[in-house]
Amino acid sequence: EVQLAESGGGSVQAGGSQRLSCLASGSTDTIYYMAWFRQVPGKEREGVAAIAIYGRTAYADSVKGRFTISQDKAKNTLYLQMNSLKPEDTAMYYCAADRIDWWFVPKYQYWGRGTQVTVSS
Repeated sequence: EVQLAESGGGSVQAGGSQRLSCLASGSTDTIYYMAWFRQVPGKEREGVAAIAIYGRTAYADSVKGRFTISQDKAKNTLYLQMNSLKPEDTAMYYCAADRIDWWFVPKYQYWGRGTQVTVSS
């Protein structure tokens, strides 16, 4: 079993930056892939960025060049550095993990509870 806990959300003005963190605990040696998703009410959960344990990363077109996903294996922590934030980035952001390479398919076995990011214009 793996537990995920996101932190770092909050309110920020457009053009600003924010860093989200996701602390993994439990059987973390079973995790090979992690990702950040986001969701706004009434819409489907959307993959934002994903990373494999060996380092390969992937980004949604809407965040390429602005967001960076990274991992600190020693701290069992996943990060999402978000720069040049836009109002349309406003959403609940979720951390996900699995041993399967789902990438942007929201079928990960483990999910955090989410952290709200609000970007004001």
